[in-house]
This record gives sequence, C-alpha cells and structure tokens, in this order.
Amino acid sequence: MQNITIKDVTIGEGAPKIIVPLMGTTREELLIEVETVNALAPDIIEWRADVYDQVENLEDVSEMITELKRALPSTLLLFTFRSHKEGGNKEITDDLYFSLLHTAIITKAIDLVDVELFFEESAVKETVKIAEENGVYVIMCNHDFDKTPDKEEIIYRLRKMQELGAHIPKIAVMPQGVEDLLVLLDATHTMRTKYADRPFITMSMSGTGLVSRLAGAVFGSACTFGAGKEASAPGQIPVSQLRSVLEIIDQNI
Repeated sequence: MQNITIKDVTIGEGAPKIIVPLMGTTREELLIEVETVNALAPDIIEWRADVYDQVENLEDVSEMITELKRALPSTLLLFTFRSHKEGGNKEITDDLYFSLLHTAIITKAIDLVDVELFFEESAVKETVKIAEENGVYVIMCNHDFDKTPDKEEIIYRLRKMQELGAHIPKIAVMPQGVEDLLVLLDATHTMRTKYADRPFITMSMSGTGLVSRLAGAVFGSACTFGAGKEASAPGQIPVSQLRSVLEIIDQNI
C-alpha cells in the first residue's frame, strides 16, 4: 500500500491522522471556530459546507474558502458538502452539489475534497479529474446512518472507490450492536491485507462504534474524526481525548 503525503502530512503511516470539522453556520461563526479548532492541532480541518447558510452562493463559498485557508496556512483543509441522503444538513440538486465541489477545487485553496460515491458515475469521474488537474486530493466516501452492510458489501464499496480514482476511500456505517462493529473491523482488516493499494478510512458510528475511531490503525484505517467545537457525526469525541488514546495505541502496536 502506498502512503499519501500532502504537504508535511503522510497519510497511511503512524497513528491515524486526526480530522476535525468546522460546523459554523455563518461567516462570523466560522472565522471564530477555525481559530479554536486550529489551536487543537489537528492534521486536517474539514469545512462542512452543508451547514453554512450561504452555501448556495458559489461566489460566497469561494470567498469563504479563501478566508479559511488564510487562517490555516499550514493545516490541511478538506472541503465537504455532505448530501442530505447521507446525513447532511441541506437538500440540493445534484448539479449544485457538483458545482460546489468544482468551485471549491478551482480555488486551489483546499487540499482535499469530499466526493460521495453514490452519484452519477460520470460526474464522480469528472470531479476526480478536475481535482487532479488542480492538485487536490479526493476522499471518496459513503455513509450509512441506518445499518452496517455485510462485510462483502463494505469491501465492494471501498474497492469501487479505488477504481474510480479516489486517493483515499472512506466508509462510515451505523452499528445495531457489537456484532456490526466486528463486521466493520473485519472488513477493514481484509481490505488492508488483500485489496488496498492506498490509504483508506473506515468507521463505525455511535457509542457502540467508538472503538473503531480509537483503534482503527490496528485494523487498517488511516484517519479518524474528532470533535472540535461541535461533532459532525455520532460517536466523535473531543480531540484531546482522541489524541491520547491514538498515541497510546501507536506506541504499543
């Protein structure tokens, strides 16, 4: 498996890299929040643009990205619009979804962009191409807030993301019990040992799935999400607690 180095962050080696979301709804909230979150020293800061009140204004989004990057000269910035069908805050058209991603990419002020797997394949491929042309890395993802698919389906989705050119495939699933957590961890291990040729991210959500956020490196997950001012998904814990556990595990495996 080939690691990915973006600036001075190498994804796929050592402890999982910590991603922290920005969840402010206004420009003013975001500019305050970004300073608070950056002080936590995450590896990557994710702007969850689907909660932003001006997200349908492409010019405003472009300007906001530039302002955020100005506040983050040395921290990687990930742009995400989480679709409503995968747990996001706002329902928009597919055309606007991809327009937002392309707008973010061509600013060249982001380092990574989140692209969901289950859109029209041609549009996904086009977005990967535009990202590569602009030096932006793609985290391709899928979120299931209802259940945990079986092991074979989880692996299929991650491998499909690889085939479509994702630099970092990602899947997040909801456990109905500890058995589902074991399914996710088993799928992660099998993906790493048999199929992955690049770093990937997996997680089981909610309290039941917390161990997957903490011990993902044991099974093969390259990044994990921690809560800054506000969590963006069930099961995220504060960065300080997360980092302590990640360091303990990394020093002992």
